[in-house]
Amino acid sequence: MILFKNVTKIYPNGVKALDGVSLSIEQGEFVAIIGRSGAGKSTLIRAINKIHGITEGSVTVDNIQVERLKGKALRSFRHGIGMIFQSFNLVKRTTAIKNVLTARVPEMNFFRVLLGLYSKEDKMAALVALDKVGILEKAYTRVDQLSGGQQQRVALARTLVQNPKIILADEPVAALDPVTAKQVMDYFLNINREMKISIIINIHHVELALEYADRVVGIRDGVIIFDGPPSDVDEEVINHIYDGEQEDEDL
Repeated sequence: MILFKNVTKIYPNGVKALDGVSLSIEQGEFVAIIGRSGAGKSTLIRAINKIHGITEGSVTVDNIQVERLKGKALRSFRHGIGMIFQSFNLVKRTTAIKNVLTARVPEMNFFRVLLGLYSKEDKMAALVALDKVGILEKAYTRVDQLSGGQQQRVALARTLVQNPKIILADEPVAALDPVTAKQVMDYFLNINREMKISIIINIHHVELALEYADRVVGIRDGVIIFDGPPSDVDEEVINHIYDGEQEDEDL
């Protein structure tokens, strides 16, 4: 379980990104976070693995108080949480499988990392992960020769090699065309359903949030103002979340 208790985040410039947020997410849920740019969506997601530390309150994941973690303990904790970014965060001039294998680096000694000596088990795990996201045939293709949707699937495969219980996705389809975005969301859904991995996704596209998520959380000015099933999200709720000024990219 992920548990936020009265979490506030104030950045050094004085911006209050989260304001007394309390939220619980059960294992295996598919949760979409929606709201305007600057509402606090990314901060909320990144507080779960302490990419952004919090100012007040507590964040707990499986009874581990995240804000107390440091050094090796924090690195070990993060290894159990997959993270997907809008920009893919791949090494473009190497192959898909080598990008996926980087997820195994924290478990390897210095010399194996230096020489790129991955075990047969590591390579098999990478190939299985690429197969799960429908891109096995591109395993030995350089990433810079792949489309945006294919690159995001490589990034998703990389997280699967970590054997995560949770995947955090920060605007994973924002840079993709509508057709490709739905294809990538299909893989998120399959992974959630088949592997029981919790998916928490920050997403601009409200229609995709409603189509794929079990639960929608609406945030405005750092405050959660809606938390419920997609079936309860109507025009009034959308106007409330977006203050009557929903951005074009959210339509």
